[in-house]
Order: sequence, then structure tokens, then C-alpha cells
Amino acid sequence: MNYFIIPAIVFGFIILISAFFIVKQQTAVIIERFGKFQSIRHSGLQLKIPIVDRISGRLSLKIQQLDVIIETKTLDDVFVRLKVSVQYKVIRDKVYDAFYKLDYPHDQITSYVFDVVRAEVPKMKLDDVFVKKDDIAIAVKAELNDAMIEYGYDIIKTLVTDIDPDSQVKEAMNRINASEREKIAAQFEGDAQRILIVEKAKAEAESKRLQGQGIADQRREIARGLEESVEVLNRVGINSQEASALIVVTQHYDTLQSLGEETNSNLILLPNTPQAGSNMLNDMVASFTASNQIGEAMKNAKNNPKKD
Repeated sequence: MNYFIIPAIVFGFIILISAFFIVKQQTAVIIERFGKFQSIRHSGLQLKIPIVDRISGRLSLKIQQLDVIIETKTLDDVFVRLKVSVQYKVIRDKVYDAFYKLDYPHDQITSYVFDVVRAEVPKMKLDDVFVKKDDIAIAVKAELNDAMIEYGYDIIKTLVTDIDPDSQVKEAMNRINASEREKIAAQFEGDAQRILIVEKAKAEAESKRLQGQGIADQRREIARGLEESVEVLNRVGINSQEASALIVVTQHYDTLQSLGEETNSNLILLPNTPQAGSNMLNDMVASFTASNQIGEAMKNAKNNPKKD
């Protein structure tokens, strides 16, 4: 008898243990009795009739994400690949529908995403697909909500997370953007060069004006100085012609003196023709003679001043 009691106790203990089960948070468990739906159990410690009841399945009530990649054509005949991310969850009050009405909910959701995207994108040009991706996502969500709510699924959000045109199309778009930026850069460079040229011309004009004004002032002062020199010489009895000759000779030697004071100067004054050498010598002798005569006249005028 003892041989039968111990196995019976162990079997009974196993049966008792199997009657209890734990359901995790945000999870729903479907209980069937002899293959027929019995109940839905939620989080916590639960009890079922051993052998009679069994756990048929578990459904997560958390938000899940399904990524769907679709290849389609745009209005301007460009093939593009879109990645649509669908965030969904099982409705707590419709666990029965979600478990028994659909075998493969992922496939059902994918089919609806394909249908909506391939209906919306061919109406748009490639540039509009990038700009209106939110409109595509809203259209997908609206279609999925209407279809999947019947099966116990709630569509939380849909996102167009990637738009990938053909590689040749992307290269062409990059070349267009690069060309446009180079054009803008060339326009800015041209504007900058034009501004530099205008400002340089203005600076040169101002420089010439100031230079001309300086030369005019210099010549005016020179003329005034010559006039005063001639008046001084006239007072001592030297006529205008003799005074002019004296001034020219004085300026000539002042120039030679200033050239001689420059130690690094390589300038040499020479006649430019053979005959000019003798002429220069005669001019110098005449200048010395005139200078001596003027000096004597000034000395006599100083010693014998005129009486009014």
C-alpha cells in the first residue's frame, strides 16, 4: 500500500501546483476548457482547474512597433523606398478579438500599410514626398485604425522614418544642390569683387583729388614765394629778368646740393647729346657771371641806399 500512496501524493501535489499560474504585468492570458474559450486572466496570481483548463495563449498589452519597408513610384516616375513604423497595442477589453480573429496581425497591418502608401505616394512628386511625409503617415494611421479596431488592435501612431530614392536619383539631386550653391557663391563673390572695385575707384579718385589739391597749393605757394623774391630784389635795384635768372641758378644749385646729400642715391645728371656738354658749360659760366654781377649790384645798393 505504501508504494501507491507516495506516488499518489506526489501526483496530487503536481496537480495542485499546476492549478496556480502567474500573469505578468501588461499581459493577458487566454484560458480554454476542453478547447473552448473559458476566460481571460490579467496580471497577478491566477487559478485554473488542472487538466480541464489550459493556457491557450498570452498577449502583450504593451505598445509594440512594426517596421514596414515599401518600394513604390512617385508621380515623376522615380522609384523610392519608404520605411513606415507602426506603433500599436492590443485593446485590453478586446483581447478575445485580437487572439481569435487574427492569426498573423503583423501580416494584416503590413498589407494595409502597403495599400495606403502605394495609393498616396504615386500622387506626389519626389520633393513632395519628403515635404508631405506626415500626410502619408496620417493617411496610413486613419486607414489602419478603421480596419484594425475590429480585430482588437489600436493604432497609436504611424511614422515615415526613412525615404530612400534610387542611388542615381540621389546623386543627381546632390549635383543639382551643389550647382545651385556654387551659383549662389559665384554671385556673392561677384558682388564682393564689384564692391571692392567701386571702393578702390572711389579711393583712387579721392587720392587724385587730394594730390591735385596738394600740387595746386604747392604751386601757389611757389608762385607766391617767387613773387615775394622778385619784389625784394626789385627794391635793391635788380630788374625782373635778372631776379628770375638768380632764382633759377639758386634752385639749380639747391637741387644739386639735395642730390649730393643722399648717400644712397645713384642719380647722375648728364647731358643727353654731345653738343649739350659745351652748352651746359657756357650756361654755367654765364650763370656765374650773372650771379657775380647781381651780387655786386646788391652790395652797391646796400652801401649807397636811395634817398626818397
